[in-house]
Amino acid sequence: MADICIHAFVSGFVQGVWYRRSTQRKAESCGVNGWAKNLADGRVEVMLCGEEKVVKEVADWLHEGPPNARVEQVSIAILEWQPLQSFSIS
Repeated sequence: MADICIHAFVSGFVQGVWYRRSTQRKAESCGVNGWAKNLADGRVEVMLCGEEKVVKEVADWLHEGPPNARVEQVSIAILEWQPLQSFSIS
């Protein structure tokens, strides 16, 4: 299966509820690299790179998030492969 990257913007009640850390844990448990960061407008921006099947699994999870999150919308774009080495949050 091919390697892909997904760039996502997640909106709703997703800051201050461990969304980024939970995304990191989910991604790392699936072997996906990338990053997650809070944006000034209240959204969380996420990059996921790895094997297509597991990247899509983590991308599907973004719609749910951790228990205290209320995800309203996730916009996703598929990008060219980027060889990221880990998953970071900022």
